[in-house]
Amino acid sequence: MLKTGLAAVAVAMTAGMTMAETPTKAPWESEILPPALAWHGASEKLVAKPSDPWITPSELTGLTASPDYAQTRAWLEKLDAASPLIRMESFGRSPEGRDLLVVFASKDGAAFDPKKPVLLVQAGIHPGEIDGKDAGMMLLRDIAFERGAFHGKDNPLDKVNLVFVPIFSVDGHERASPYSRPNQRGPTIQGWRHTAQNLNLNRDYGKLDSPEMRAMIGLINRVKPDLYMDIHVTDGEDYQYDITYGWAGYKGDFARSKATSAWLDHSFLPATEAGLKAAGHIPGQLVFALDDRDPKKGLGASPASLRYSNGYGDAARIATVLVENHSLKPYRQRVLGTYVLLEETLKVLARDGAALRAAELQDRATRPAVVEANFGTSFGGGGDKPIRTETFLGVLFETYDSPASGRKEVRWLGKPDPTPWSLPLYTAEPSLKLTPPKAYWISSAKPEVIERLRVHGVTMETLTAPRAVGVDMIRFQAPKLAARANEGHVEIAAGPVTHETRAVTFPAGSVRVPVDQPLGEMVTLLLEPQSDESFFAWGMFPEVLQRVEYIEGYAIAPLAEKMLAADPKLKAQFEARLAADPKFAADPDARLAWFYARTPYYDDHYRLYPVGREL
Repeated sequence: MLKTGLAAVAVAMTAGMTMAETPTKAPWESEILPPALAWHGASEKLVAKPSDPWITPSELTGLTASPDYAQTRAWLEKLDAASPLIRMESFGRSPEGRDLLVVFASKDGAAFDPKKPVLLVQAGIHPGEIDGKDAGMMLLRDIAFERGAFHGKDNPLDKVNLVFVPIFSVDGHERASPYSRPNQRGPTIQGWRHTAQNLNLNRDYGKLDSPEMRAMIGLINRVKPDLYMDIHVTDGEDYQYDITYGWAGYKGDFARSKATSAWLDHSFLPATEAGLKAAGHIPGQLVFALDDRDPKKGLGASPASLRYSNGYGDAARIATVLVENHSLKPYRQRVLGTYVLLEETLKVLARDGAALRAAELQDRATRPAVVEANFGTSFGGGGDKPIRTETFLGVLFETYDSPASGRKEVRWLGKPDPTPWSLPLYTAEPSLKLTPPKAYWISSAKPEVIERLRVHGVTMETLTAPRAVGVDMIRFQAPKLAARANEGHVEIAAGPVTHETRAVTFPAGSVRVPVDQPLGEMVTLLLEPQSDESFFAWGMFPEVLQRVEYIEGYAIAPLAEKMLAADPKLKAQFEARLAADPKFAADPDARLAWFYARTPYYDDHYRLYPVGREL
């Protein structure tokens, strides 16, 4: 089939090229992206010289392109063989059979000194956003041969251990194209956002559908990071910041791990911002525009939910930093800024890692009486009030009438606005407050739910024999299925519920999950069905929404007549319903169903959530 327009240009430019020959910009960038802001910074000195035998594949292209999986693996294997400080292994397999690679940088050998803090850095959860991989490879090279900040008596690796995942979504990384990220300036070839199973890994932290995410949580539980960094590239409007980052409780807003968030606010943030500025970068708070077509309308910063890395880390009591490099900055600038952020993070952990560990221990000891949930992502709507005003470094823009869209569109002009913007900052508030029980009881009939909790590292008791327990159970009144699938599930909104006390015999293999544990808040979010991050909300209990036994009209009609005759109160309720609901009154089946639901023949497990709550 003949290709036309930009596609034909791209094919002609990239066909048959090696990585070193890849063009320095994607073929469409000059056609559709706004002009880039001019930039030069001290961090450019970090780039290896062309004659350096340890120059990375991306540096060979001037930090405009990024190597594929095979090239990345080969370079890292070579580094592993050359330096005793570097060790690479596989921590899992992708659906298409690729190894998930992890690199350890340590002076301790295979067994980490438990006194040293651990930094776990993850790149390529969205493989088109691959800045972290190329920055990490440069950093590992300098660690391996003790260059720059890693030379001499102040080497951070004397006091910190680094765990680096160069490509998390390896199958998506290899679905590469110049057309994966049209809103982003480089690299020239980019991976695909979703996995081979069409799952977004950064929606999978709580539910654990993908083998990649189960492997990642296993790695986290194995290395026990004190700080977990997840590196992305953002979309949206233009602005002056090149490296933006934040955490679930940035500046104290709605943090679950409050002591950890305070350490990030007061120790991590000032140190890393200072390092980035000294290297010529402009760090910024992780915020999002309320309206991309009205840049001065305001900013939003929604608390992160359990499906995202920073929301997961907040609930798991792990300091988790979500990095969003700015998509309109050149790839070279973004990679160098990421390198600086990684280096400064190692330095601050070397200086102050003990205080972070103390904060995390404090958070793991907390047992909240109320768990806030369902923050959503809506902010800045009618009636909402901003929580504060932020100074924002914007970019000059104009609006114009687009003949294509038929409305006004924004045109970014590629020049910093000399006057800082003063913008309202909105945040979403919880719409649900949950009171955790003492424990949850899950039947052996739901092994997949039990297994997901085990992968998370949740503490539980497994029954070796049946046990009768009195529990509080939830019944759904009007659950609602989503109109379309999302991440391989049809989500279910629990809606209003009622509670009832029941005596239940749980069979052998069932589990009791106490809430009094460090992951107790996460357990509550996963098992309370009204939580929008729960296994129920993700559609993992659809069987409770179907009724499987019925009664014929010839049986229920005479039974209903006897019920009316025997129970004046029931008769009054029925007559009131007839008077209030003409549609019901005119529907013989609905009338008989009303009686059926009030008989002992009715399925008492219909809409009954099969997870017991021990109060």
